[in-house]
Amino acid sequence: MNAIFAADKPIGISSNGFLRKLKKQYGFLKCGYSGTLDPFASGLLLIGVGAYTKLFAYLDKKIKVYEATLWLGCKSRSLDIEGVESVEMVFEYPISKILEVFSSLVGELFYTPPKFSAKHICGKRAYELAREGIDFELKQSRMQVYHLELLHYAHPFLSFKVSVSEGAYIRSLGELIAQRLGCHGSLSQLRRIQEGGVSVPKDQIHRLELLEVLKIEQIDLKEYYSQIKDGKKISIHSEGLKKHQPYLVIFEDFFSIIQFQEKGEIKYLLNRMPRC
Repeated sequence: MNAIFAADKPIGISSNGFLRKLKKQYGFLKCGYSGTLDPFASGLLLIGVGAYTKLFAYLDKKIKVYEATLWLGCKSRSLDIEGVESVEMVFEYPISKILEVFSSLVGELFYTPPKFSAKHICGKRAYELAREGIDFELKQSRMQVYHLELLHYAHPFLSFKVSVSEGAYIRSLGELIAQRLGCHGSLSQLRRIQEGGVSVPKDQIHRLELLEVLKIEQIDLKEYYSQIKDGKKISIHSEGLKKHQPYLVIFEDFFSIIQFQEKGEIKYLLNRMPRC
């Protein structure tokens, strides 16, 4: 099978553990996922099966949407409820103050990722080093916050919905919210509800149509079917088409992702991908 699925990962299992469960349940032989979710988090995982695992680099993942709950007064080394160190009582904040903080965080943010993250440090994941008690520092990162909405506030729990750029850490955003309110804060709940144009499925797993996830401009090269199927080097008059930008070419039995180089020469990024 070659396919892309939207899956709803439950709380309490790692992304790898959930993938192993799907492989066993559905008989998948080769599969992978895009966008790791922590064990305490739930929600959307994009699952590639068979040859479609090669498509992850071309999926529409620019904007991700999450719903989260921030526990005000909770100090955690992992910035979530898995590493709670202490809890202090904090006074309830006026809604106007919370909205003011939210407004200040929309746009480009610079932050330090949590040490319990999937960032690579000297060939190892940061969370592996953190669990071993090894001291290290992570470089400052950048994320774009497109929209930040207050969903509910029942002190000390503050729930919000946020749209962010790929690679953003919502735990770090939660920490920034708490800091600007003047207290510690850690996430008690996190759920990814959308990635690109794909939403979390109503069932545990849902098969997606190719064009739902490949937001690449499609062009018609039917007259070059034989040459492209054989992977031949060809040059095409490419006026109006951008160089070094991926384009999708779909035939009845396969599809390709190509780029135009100098003098209209085609570079195959992915070729002869089976259509299912």
